Amino acid sequence: MSFSEIGVKPDLIAALAKQKIAEPTPVQTAAYPLLLEGRDTYLSAETGTGKTLAYLLPLFERIDPALAAAQLMIVAPSHELAIQIQRQCCDLAQNSGRPIRTLLLIGGTVIDRQLEKLKKKPHIVVGSQGRLRELIQLGRLKAHKIKALVFDEADRLLADDGLPAMRELLHVLPRDRQLVFVSATEQEACDEVVAEIAPNVTMLRTATTPMSPNIEHLYLTCEERDKPDLLRSLIHAVQPERAMVFVHRTETAEIVCSKLAFHHLTVAQLHGAFNKEERKRAMDDFRSGRASVMVVSDVAARGLDIPGVTHVINLDAPSQSKAYLHRVGRTARAGASGVAITVFNEQEEQLARRYEQELGIALHRARLREGRLLVDDRPAAAAHA
Repeated sequence: MSFSEIGVKPDLIAALAKQKIAEPTPVQTAAYPLLLEGRDTYLSAETGTGKTLAYLLPLFERIDPALAAAQLMIVAPSHELAIQIQRQCCDLAQNSGRPIRTLLLIGGTVIDRQLEKLKKKPHIVVGSQGRLRELIQLGRLKAHKIKALVFDEADRLLADDGLPAMRELLHVLPRDRQLVFVSATEQEACDEVVAEIAPNVTMLRTATTPMSPNIEHLYLTCEERDKPDLLRSLIHAVQPERAMVFVHRTETAEIVCSKLAFHHLTVAQLHGAFNKEERKRAMDDFRSGRASVMVVSDVAARGLDIPGVTHVINLDAPSQSKAYLHRVGRTARAGASGVAITVFNEQEEQLARRYEQELGIALHRARLREGRLLVDDRPAAAAHA
């Protein structure tokens, strides 16, 4: 179906065309009528399928630009995801010509500036649960006109440590507000919370598998101390157009970036110790192509949609299959293909079987020889953005 066939208005279709988006994805097609009706809905779809637009398009229709009040609240578990969502809101409003104002409200920034911007009465507020709750408690963010609340990456937001804050947000919103839950994966504990706070929720599952079939999964094995040198050789071998390298710790990210930069590789880094401006600079460098490699901790693994990521490299192997899923989901988005490469030490190699069994994928052993990455003596498949 086309966007017009599912009911999207011409001005929003024109806005999407400016982003080179011509046809709706299955989750966008299925979600549009449900959310437009105001139903509480749980959107479950694999990474890279356009879940953000799946809820933004219908919820934009529910916003009254003439009403100078916050009408849509979107909560995200990380600053990077909140920034990305806010950017998409701004693009939709600007490219469609709709006078809809969006404000980003996250921690790690000067609150006085946010208080000043709240005086302009944004229609959409996007942010982290801590800052949103703080501004509501101060009486500066008015929530009585909120029509819909979106939990993006709901399985994280509704986990035990985040649940009390989310309950506080729900308590101050109107009783008839619409609730939208979004995630690429589901957990039993999260499902129980959703059933409690939204007993009439409509479950919308469009993914037969949480993993894109367009990803080639490879792994190499080496000593732990040799991982940084192997990474450098691996990058030279595959020549990625855009690669994300995942590590566990901030210290590791800084060491790896320093070593890659020493060998004249253009590299950015993104981790929890960075402030808002440093994170934004890293993302801008990577998105623009000024840096072809970005070394990240798991802070960037969830929800980010960065066009053209051809390779995901797990320099530190995730211990849980769910973490592997979200990391490698940064590539092969929107129908593109990609390559995921995990570097194991000898003790970690058993994780390959866990990923295969729990995610229904096949990991192939690879090796570097004479400057090439080989898989069963054949060159690894090239990823195309």
